[in-house]
Amino acid sequence: MKKLALATALTALAAPAMAHTGHGDASGLAHGFLHPMLGADHLLAMLGVGLWSGFALPRKVWAGAASFLAAMTAGAGLAWAGVALPAVETWIAASVLLVGLLVALSQKGGRVALPLAGIAVFAAAHGHAHAAEATGAAGAYLAGFLASTALLHLLGIAVARGAGAGLPQKLMGGAIAGAGLLMLAG
Repeated sequence: MKKLALATALTALAAPAMAHTGHGDASGLAHGFLHPMLGADHLLAMLGVGLWSGFALPRKVWAGAASFLAAMTAGAGLAWAGVALPAVETWIAASVLLVGLLVALSQKGGRVALPLAGIAVFAAAHGHAHAAEATGAAGAYLAGFLASTALLHLLGIAVARGAGAGLPQKLMGGAIAGAGLLMLAG
């Protein structure tokens, strides 16, 4: 109970962080690779997808990451085609909340079709936001943010498999969901 209180207090103290400030370089492999790791919204959503996959998917652990990466690529394509996605930052903040809830509430072998669909919808928003900022070597930028996203998913899977279900799962999911609420609050 003390750990839950500490996690909640630390989450409440965290300032919302959006990855899309419109500042800095957004071209090439290195910038694409770093982008998802430098914004709390992306970092938490992508780690959360890995955590959920590790907790909820005993056999097809790759399904969450595959869904996210494919939809993120589609979202990038929409941005580069000039298709606007209204309220993309709200969608991204909501993704942190949703993924946190998925992590906290998931059970091994539970239903996964709806969570995977939700992950895909929110991943498209992440891809759109990443791609909308890309300049110059956009293909390399895409490759960079896909690679770092995959690594963050793998890290989440490893942490979930190492931690096991129960209280650690609930604490991690609750902290991510709490951060998502703060991001939505603004």
